[in-house]
Amino acid sequence: MANTYTQIYIHVVFAVESRQSLIKPEHNDELQKYITGIVSGQKQKLIAINNMPDQVHMLIGLQPDLALSDLVRDVKANCSKFINEKRWVVGRFSWQQGFGAFSYARSQLDTVIR
Repeated sequence: MANTYTQIYIHVVFAVESRQSLIKPEHNDELQKYITGIVSGQKQKLIAINNMPDQVHMLIGLQPDLALSDLVRDVKANCSKFINEKRWVVGRFSWQQGFGAFSYARSQLDTVIR
């Protein structure tokens, strides 16, 4: 998209099915690297990522040619498959349906990251 300039910063949050605490701290780095690869592979900029045992937070610089819902769908689907293949949980791992998304101005990014 020639001559297009955007600054779209989105904070995305999605949770483990039933808000179960299934993401163990020893898997945080590997999970975050995996998610970073998915987001980068979609040609989006992952500014920050953090997770807790029951949820993931991503701050993304979103390009206007990709729907946010498509990106989150791909992240969640691929992560579920990755976690299940790694057998990090007993039984089948899945994410809760849906996600939260919040937009921020560039001047707010440092606060959001903290």
